[in-house]
Amino acid sequence: MSGPFIDDARIAHARKLAEEISEPIFDLIRRNTTVSIERTVLRFFGISGAGAQGVPLTNLMVDRLKEAGVLNKGAAYWYGRALRMGARSPLEAVERLAALPAEKLGPLPPEEDARLRDEVRAEARAAMDEFQSRIAQRDALRNELGMPPAPHKYVIVATGNIYDDVDQARAAAQAGADVIAVIRSTAQSLLDYVPHGATTEGYGGTYATQENFRIMREALDDESRKLKRYIQLTNYSSGLCMAEIAFAAAYERLDMLLNDAMYGILFRDINLRRTFIDQYFSRRICAQAGIIINTGEDNYITTADAYEAAHTVIASQFINESFAKRAGLKDWQLGLGHSYEIDPYKPETLLLELSQAMLVRRCFPDAALKYMPPTKHKETDIFFSHAYDVMADLVAIWTKQGIQLLGMMTEAMHTPLLADRYVAIKAANYIYAAARGIDEEFTVREDGKIANRAREVFGKAIELLEECRKDGMVAAIGRGRFGDVKRSETGGKGLDGVLEKDPDYFNPFQELLEEGA
Repeated sequence: MSGPFIDDARIAHARKLAEEISEPIFDLIRRNTTVSIERTVLRFFGISGAGAQGVPLTNLMVDRLKEAGVLNKGAAYWYGRALRMGARSPLEAVERLAALPAEKLGPLPPEEDARLRDEVRAEARAAMDEFQSRIAQRDALRNELGMPPAPHKYVIVATGNIYDDVDQARAAAQAGADVIAVIRSTAQSLLDYVPHGATTEGYGGTYATQENFRIMREALDDESRKLKRYIQLTNYSSGLCMAEIAFAAAYERLDMLLNDAMYGILFRDINLRRTFIDQYFSRRICAQAGIIINTGEDNYITTADAYEAAHTVIASQFINESFAKRAGLKDWQLGLGHSYEIDPYKPETLLLELSQAMLVRRCFPDAALKYMPPTKHKETDIFFSHAYDVMADLVAIWTKQGIQLLGMMTEAMHTPLLADRYVAIKAANYIYAAARGIDEEFTVREDGKIANRAREVFGKAIELLEECRKDGMVAAIGRGRFGDVKRSETGGKGLDGVLEKDPDYFNPFQELLEEGA
């Protein structure tokens, strides 16, 4: 397979445009922090419990510092002050830190301030060493057991009860799944805290908590050893707690996270500034932990028409890539999202979907790529639905996608049953085996429908990128250029959690993460 026929120079131009688009946003990121980032810093130090009425200790500490107007100096600084006051454990640090604002402690002498920062940096390095040891455990098992060739078959569990999820995940792995995704409970992205402990109730999914991550990872490690192949685990690092969930997931040895630069803004009405700032720190953690991120461009063509809005997917992928690279992520960690979503009753849809998937692979030859199945046009006719999904399987193997979320024939009816998952995995296994190597047997005609459509879509993507460079990302989002959804810079949820950094702002973990890159 060759093509689609887009010149290297034009792709390089698109990448340069994306870099110029992201630069002003990085000025915003450099100048600000958020309550979620500061809570993540405290989690790195080992503060992960919950206090009265289940309120996470990190929230208690950060909220008190914010109320006192001192959080913009960095939670790590105040953690160090608490240790200097005699705190002998994270819990004691919580108690002392919560009391600090009331005592209105003044600045330390310069020499003492420098010593405090050095001491906290030393503790941060020790915490980072422990963090890295957890990642090494995951990588050792992955290397020992190995994984099958891509596309990796990705299936969902979403019962609301983590223990029931474990049973379903084991069954899916036994049927041939390569990646288990635990869908997060509906609207958790709008919670400005991470629930604590194991959970057994959730609507539309299961709460993303560090304990739930631990339970599922241990179960999948056990299943991996039985099956003699490594089963990957993914969850969601998005919403108002992007960085905290990235830390918890990395610490509990997850392999992938759904993590997008704009998804929360567009589809959850989370404030634009908050989202862009949080995504940077969360992606720094993912880069350090060797986690593959999955971006959300597939969502654009569920709210907008997939044929007409195809170029917005490409433009957003370049922008997402730029943000990711600035956060230290490598190409192999970029599960850039797209999907098989063109109206199936439109003629020549297989050619159109091949064109789009080939174009994505052409633009991002070394990225993991995450291919999503049809959802928008699914019907309750399960036989048609299954055939529809199989066409997506064919495109996935033909265009060398890295990760494929398998479609379920009951998508339009109910949460998939074990049997639905089994049928989807069986069909994908057949298609992958039957069609592997097909990309090497066929050449795309330079004057054909696939190549012409790819050039058309790419041309429109360039135009959109040029508009974003000229007017800025904020203006483009305000005009609804992505997903037909309009958002303002100061609207949405979470803006009150954004703080401009003090000139003496201190975050030793950001220093370490950026050094590590």
